[in-house]
Amino acid sequence: MAQVEKKGGLLRKASSTKKPLKEKVVLMYDEIFKDEDPAKNCPRFWEELFLMKVNLEYLEAKLESVDGDELMKLKDNINSLFQHCIVSLNEEHQIKVVNALQTLCALIRGVHQKNKPTSGFDIINMLMGFDKAELRMKNLMESLDTLLCGDGSESLKSLCLKLLLCLVTVTDNISQNTILEYVMINSIFEAILQILSVASSRVQHGYDGVVLLALLVNYRKYESVNPYIVKLSIVDDETTLNGMGLVISQALTEYNRQYKDKEEENQGGFFSALTNMVGNMFIADAEEKISVQTNEAILLALYEAVHLNRNFITVLAQSHPDMGLVSIPTTPTLPTTPTTPLGNTSPSSDVINSSELPLDPNLHTSNLLITFLKYCSIVMQDTKDEHRLNSAKLCLIILTCIAEDQYANAFLHDDNMNFRVNLHRMPMRHRKKAAEKNIPSRPLVCAVLDLMVEFMVTHMMKEFPMDLYMRCVQIVHKLICYQKKCRVRLHYTWRELWSALINLLKFLMSNETVLLGKYNIFALALMVVNLFNVFITYGDTFLPTPSSYDELYYEIIRMHQVFDNLYSMVLRLSTNSGQWKEPASKVTHALVNVRAIINHFNPKIESYAAVNHISQLSEDQVLEVVRSNYDTLTLKLQDGLDQYERYSEQPKEAAFFKELVRSISLNVRKNLAVNTLSQEILLKEFSTIS
Repeated sequence: MAQVEKKGGLLRKASSTKKPLKEKVVLMYDEIFKDEDPAKNCPRFWEELFLMKVNLEYLEAKLESVDGDELMKLKDNINSLFQHCIVSLNEEHQIKVVNALQTLCALIRGVHQKNKPTSGFDIINMLMGFDKAELRMKNLMESLDTLLCGDGSESLKSLCLKLLLCLVTVTDNISQNTILEYVMINSIFEAILQILSVASSRVQHGYDGVVLLALLVNYRKYESVNPYIVKLSIVDDETTLNGMGLVISQALTEYNRQYKDKEEENQGGFFSALTNMVGNMFIADAEEKISVQTNEAILLALYEAVHLNRNFITVLAQSHPDMGLVSIPTTPTLPTTPTTPLGNTSPSSDVINSSELPLDPNLHTSNLLITFLKYCSIVMQDTKDEHRLNSAKLCLIILTCIAEDQYANAFLHDDNMNFRVNLHRMPMRHRKKAAEKNIPSRPLVCAVLDLMVEFMVTHMMKEFPMDLYMRCVQIVHKLICYQKKCRVRLHYTWRELWSALINLLKFLMSNETVLLGKYNIFALALMVVNLFNVFITYGDTFLPTPSSYDELYYEIIRMHQVFDNLYSMVLRLSTNSGQWKEPASKVTHALVNVRAIINHFNPKIESYAAVNHISQLSEDQVLEVVRSNYDTLTLKLQDGLDQYERYSEQPKEAAFFKELVRSISLNVRKNLAVNTLSQEILLKEFSTIS
């Protein structure tokens, strides 16, 4: 028998020279694209159509080939196709439901592609007709809700979510997608929550559900009342919130694991041998190339949960065995997501569901916050391109929300909740890689502070990420304000923070000319100086020991040249009448206590050295001078040091989130286009149906 080949909806015998035959579904599509009702001569047309295997490629290509005017002539047939798809969603015959869902995906995408400013037709009218749109969308959303909440096929549920993601992301700017007005009116919020609250459905569909929710929350969020925002903000069901946390945690864990695998692969190869030969000369350049694509969609979901729902904060601290130490079961599951770039894949199994994990008492525990901090430590290493810069910015915005929350601060600073957090550190020539075994078990706030210090130390570069530095210093300030308010004496290596801040000031001054052409560096300098002022004014209430307070003075005195140079710079600019006069003068006033300390202790240290005939004093000798001369030091009380402006998304961050959501929408749409709607996989579940 001659081999039959199929291509673009055509059937032909390989050995034949006759005109190729079209498969039946393609002939039926052609009937829809004619100027008359396809059911006129064939009453069972629509019933038969949905029994046929969908040819997505042909249907979308057909829609693409028709120009706007021609498509308008076919409006009645397009409306009928849309309507019969919706009707077929209620069929008991599941093959019809699958075909209807896939046809809707192709139809929505295909018609939207025609929606150019010059086309002159309205998408809602083209798909449904203005007069029927409300009823059609109500029926569609109700059918999808029923399928998602029912006990039916997991593949159908997956396809329902794909259709919804297709609907939401079909325009670059989701706020311009007018069809979503009907998705607002006919909410599927409860269906998404049900997916997240049930372990079995969360394993299969949690990732798509969380991404869909994150996108829906961002529909016209600044212009009108978005019911998804309102509903998300009041969810208080612990199981549901934990379910969302599990999905986010696993996606981030998967990213962290992929990065670690690539890092180990890189270290074991050519670069490892090369760096050993040349004494690590090229280590920074070699390891910079380790790159795993970030997952902004899941980060956006985490942000919305943390920002909108106070109850979600408890999920951050929910302990579970460290997923990095738990192997993922290799049981094959039906794919619920497309093949996506590394780091952008959804979880294949719910590895942190407590019933599925070996609860080994010797196993390290982890939680969503630890997983997120590890993720941040990877993403924030490389901020050279705009995409990764935005990802790092979103990480810091999430940390800002956490640092402002009273309950979050309570568990961050809880001495009874100690964890070993292995943050990734950027390879640098002048420091050795920290051994994982040496990481102490400490309150989680220490890991947050470590992350901020690490960023400050490693990003003093030509392309200076000013905005990220501002956010880092603000996060540190907010955490210290909590410590001061609640008199939390945190055992932390504060010297590392002070050193990083002083080096940052040094960098700003060294690059004054270049940086002033782009940024108001005095805003950042003022934040840093005021952070020192908080330590000077209130340090005795939250630093762990009196000697810690002495060490603060020692660092200021030891690095006095940096503060002297900063004062000279701001004094110079504040006495001129240029654009920097006002911001520079604020720094001048803020330096009053730092300068008082330097001017008070330096003469006394010099006198002590002269009397004792010592050319260079040791640290202990300087500390002795400091301790014995506190009484005669006069400091000025400064107002508002423990006050800060709370985070607000609107209006400051609105433009950032608009672009971020656009980028996520494009990415989701692109990945939906890659073999996600392949019918062979979906129909395996229905193979018993003849």
